[in-house]
Amino acid sequence: MVRWPSGLAETNERRSMSKTLVLAGAFGWLAGGRSVALATAIQSWGSAPLPVGSQLAIDGDGNFLGSVSGGCIEAEVVAQAREVIASGQAKTLEFGVGDETAWKVGLSCGGTIRIFIERLDAPNLSSDGVFHRLANAVKARRPVALLTKLATDERSLAYAPEDAAGELAAALEESFRRDRSVLVPGKDGEVFINLFNPRLRLIVIGAVHVAQALVPMARALDYDVVIVDPRPAFASEERFGSVELWRAWPDEALPEIGMDGRTALVALSHEPRIDDPALIEALRSGAFYVGALGSRLTHAKRIERLIEAGVAEADLGRIHAPIGLDIGAQGAPEIAVSIIAEITAVQRGKAR
Repeated sequence: MVRWPSGLAETNERRSMSKTLVLAGAFGWLAGGRSVALATAIQSWGSAPLPVGSQLAIDGDGNFLGSVSGGCIEAEVVAQAREVIASGQAKTLEFGVGDETAWKVGLSCGGTIRIFIERLDAPNLSSDGVFHRLANAVKARRPVALLTKLATDERSLAYAPEDAAGELAAALEESFRRDRSVLVPGKDGEVFINLFNPRLRLIVIGAVHVAQALVPMARALDYDVVIVDPRPAFASEERFGSVELWRAWPDEALPEIGMDGRTALVALSHEPRIDDPALIEALRSGAFYVGALGSRLTHAKRIERLIEAGVAEADLGRIHAPIGLDIGAQGAPEIAVSIIAEITAVQRGKAR
């Protein structure tokens, strides 16, 4: 049986349900004996409410989980999915503002969406199947793409551009780089690249006032947030709610937490004995963003300490300090805005 990781998206009330959780629900239904179809947004133009790759699971009774349009066309997709379950034949639908159906279901915001609907069958649950290997990659925080040939409903996995050839390899490279799912035309038919990048993670060093303002912003952007601070009075549920808290020194906690290319770390404690070990660990990792709070003078002294600790000067240039975009921020909330904006710019390849 395919077992999917749980708890990967706590922000369903603010955005569509994670497609990882949609697949988890779909395979739970399938294992329970239900008939199930999976609808995927494979292409969009104009003002589409949800990104390409969003998914909706539907059972034979019309129950559904997830979303492909934020509610605009779900009723029609559910009806079509029940037909796919009955026939076993996959189909592709297109909704646009010029279609009578699209107006009827509410897609009047200027967008066009293509939806691919396929039936999931019991063999999809096999322990050596594509979805089992996909689930394992998701659990291991390994970037992976599910490739589906629309003409044949044939599926395969790609962990890197090198796992494909020609135009598909180039499209995979762009997909991984831009963090986007994409439909690729080809001489043998269309192939949909559904990207399952690990969820972005933010590790906050120092449970300070700036962290209190930063955490809800990061969670609104669907970051998996972890706070590390050895001081129990700072790292408390009363101050941070349900966020994952590590009441430990960073050099003890971070190796266990792990950092990769989908991880950002911000050092906010203003305590060298807390921040410095965290920065050393982050610079050794593949974290895509490393930032530290403090003035230029504070950072100059920090650099001296890190050099004495053996950090290479080339690595020191990776530290964003003073942290955040220069927006003239005053007070913890505005500093938090500048930090999350800079992290976003770096992650999207738009940083100066």
